[in-house]
Amino acid sequence: MGAQQVAERFAELYGAEPEGVWAAPGRVNLIGEHTDYNDGFVMPFALPHRAIAAVSRRTDGVLRLHSADVEGGVKELRLDDLAPQGDDEWTAYPAGVVWALREAGHGVTGADVHLSSTVPTGAGLSSSAALEVVIALALNDLYQLGLPGWKLARLCQRAENVYVGAPTGIMDQTASACCEQGHALFLDTRDLSQRQIPFDLAAEGLRLLVVDTRVKHAHSGGEYGKRRAGCEKGAALLGVDALRDVPYAELDTALARLGDEEEVVRLVRHVVTEDHRVERVVDLLRAGETRAIGPVLTEGHASLRDDFRISCPELDLVVDTALAGGALGARMTGGGFGGSAIVLAEAAEVDTLTKAVEEAFAAAGFTAPRVFEAVPSPGAGRLV
Repeated sequence: MGAQQVAERFAELYGAEPEGVWAAPGRVNLIGEHTDYNDGFVMPFALPHRAIAAVSRRTDGVLRLHSADVEGGVKELRLDDLAPQGDDEWTAYPAGVVWALREAGHGVTGADVHLSSTVPTGAGLSSSAALEVVIALALNDLYQLGLPGWKLARLCQRAENVYVGAPTGIMDQTASACCEQGHALFLDTRDLSQRQIPFDLAAEGLRLLVVDTRVKHAHSGGEYGKRRAGCEKGAALLGVDALRDVPYAELDTALARLGDEEEVVRLVRHVVTEDHRVERVVDLLRAGETRAIGPVLTEGHASLRDDFRISCPELDLVVDTALAGGALGARMTGGGFGGSAIVLAEAAEVDTLTKAVEEAFAAAGFTAPRVFEAVPSPGAGRLV
């Protein structure tokens, strides 16, 4: 649905025109996986797929929510009753943002909201962050809070961590709020400093495909939390604030200090080498060597598969099939345990590679994947 359709449906639901319509995108992470909660580097870019929200203010302490993507009528919540992890429905994401804004001292007194999203859910493309950011941006504008994008991202992360109960890092929300069209966002998750890196694949005859395996993942599941706890344990054993502080050049020495902590060794090795991979990709893109990032992406997949152990047969099949078919590089993207993979390819090879992946899935008896081109797109903004 576009902005006009969302606004019209809002009027049907609530009997009045919305005060505005906003949009926030999903994202693909080019490189830098599971580094964000380790104070490291990430490099996402925004997708054209986005969550759209028509919103108006209320003054009576009531939040009314409706989604075109979920069966059921309008959900009505009282702001004074909002409490962390008390809601296991989709409404927890927008309600959590309202809760986080109020907890931070911002005078939000209620809202009517109608939402529609084209960001695939469970695909590792940050559908939840898009939902959070579009609500935060709308309320920031309507209530004239004056918060910059990075602060909105922080509040949205708090909503997801505390209210929803998913231990995610800051990357997804920052990407949705701050990415720019035609660029990838080089983000230092420690201080939230940002650099927009030009990433115009079409101009170089390249494409980046997203392959949604249709295998659902959930950040609030226990395995994600275990990986995060293991990283924190590694940092504590090495006497650093976060794994970001372990120099790549000293990795072997650091791993030796961990002794027989085999699982922690694997997690530390992934995070430190992945931070280094992000820096390598940035240097290659700035030097105009876009094709050369392909092998770095593939290295990242091997690390996620073998050290972090968060891949799955479907993701591995995408990567192996794409590389065998001549792709420049491929890796899983997102939190893992399902979701999507990305494939960097020459434009002329897209149809051949897509067919090869689809045939490989059929031969393996897997659900047919969804394949689409990832185009670096604008971050969140007001549409109407």
